[in-house]
Amino acid sequence: MTEQVPTSTQAPVQPPVVPAAQRPPEWSQIAEAGGIRQWIDAELRRQALLDEGTDTSRLSDKDRKQYKARREEERRVRRELHRQAWAAYRRAHLVHVGVGVFYHDTADVDRYDIDDPTGRRQVNALPELKDVDDLAKALGLTVSRLRWLVYHREVDTGTHYHRWTIPKRDGGRRLISAPKPDLKRAQRWIAQRITEHLPVHGAAHGFLGGRSTRTNASVHAGASVVVKLDVKDFYPTVTLPRVKGLLRKAGYGEQVASVLALLCTEAPREELQLRGRTCYVATGPRSLPQGAPTSPSITNCLCMRLDCRLEGLAREIGWRYTRYADDLTFSVGPRGKRKKKEGEPAGRAGVAGVGRLLKAVERIVRAEGFAVHGGKTRVMRAGGRQRVTGLVVNAAQGKALARLPREQVRRLRAALCNREHGKPGRGESLAQLRGWAAYLHMTDPERARPFIERLNKLESTPE
Repeated sequence: MTEQVPTSTQAPVQPPVVPAAQRPPEWSQIAEAGGIRQWIDAELRRQALLDEGTDTSRLSDKDRKQYKARREEERRVRRELHRQAWAAYRRAHLVHVGVGVFYHDTADVDRYDIDDPTGRRQVNALPELKDVDDLAKALGLTVSRLRWLVYHREVDTGTHYHRWTIPKRDGGRRLISAPKPDLKRAQRWIAQRITEHLPVHGAAHGFLGGRSTRTNASVHAGASVVVKLDVKDFYPTVTLPRVKGLLRKAGYGEQVASVLALLCTEAPREELQLRGRTCYVATGPRSLPQGAPTSPSITNCLCMRLDCRLEGLAREIGWRYTRYADDLTFSVGPRGKRKKKEGEPAGRAGVAGVGRLLKAVERIVRAEGFAVHGGKTRVMRAGGRQRVTGLVVNAAQGKALARLPREQVRRLRAALCNREHGKPGRGESLAQLRGWAAYLHMTDPERARPFIERLNKLESTPE
């Protein structure tokens, strides 16, 4: 006979219910009471501890002794209630976000607010964020967690970023600062809901939907002269006040704009060992980190006036202009010849305009708070190779197209041949080859088709 195992009928253990009188107060309750002092007095009155003005001169010695004991208990409870009230305030307010960072907890109107902030937000389809509490709820964070993400310290024992360097074409090293998961989620929300909704000039081609290195280079295809300039220290130049100003102009108040700007910026830091502990010491002001999801869209918005002025300059002298991140490109050619001035030698319109263009561009870029990297300025004429954002724009066989350099196509072809013959080649993976073929397809679909077909065969063939 099989023994029957008795089934437990015991109810699951429930967490103890904390009486309402013992729960920590919410700041909304304190604010509703009129403030910390009014709330404390109301609590003391509820507990029959508040002295409403007793005349001690008429008390007997015994009553006076009891009165003193009650007053001592009142002072003790008042201190505890005051501690609870300030703890509730800190749970609902940032209070302080670091030395040297201006911030106040009052979401009021000041003289830097635009005339119609609500209308501006509605035009750009931005969320309404009245205060830090609204922002924290939108980000799915508590106020204390938000304070942890934005708090600025000159010397910190932790960091919200992973940092590493990658080689640059000029032989230097480029610092990449990738936010850790909590901060990355907040920055992605800001990018998707706010900064990517702000207006951008039509000359901008970097990090925008429907635009790419190909659309940027195609504007200059077939040009007789191409001029490339590079903005020096592009992201580090965009400091916290500039980001905050952009967000104020977008329709957000001082309080919310300050916190959003803190979330999107970080000071460059040096890792040091101090007294056996790893410390991250700030070596400059807070600025846009290269690697944050918000940095590209913020720079595109901040460069609106720069793009307007440079595009106007280019149009005035008969050139074309585009910007891809910090790369400024100008070109003149068959599709945009400048009108020859009176007395100017024939056939010299494009060449004569280069010097004037460079001087004017440097002046405008400097006026907009940036600087041109003089060592990276390139003037490329039709007699040599013209490359714009990695693509060749020289006219070929009567066609003006932006296309992949010949050596990259050859490298893809050689890697596929090695794979097809079972050779290791340079160790490229199929995923890498698929990426190369996709990039070629973006610039020249017809030329990429046979490569993609060969890749499909390789992926379907068992190794």
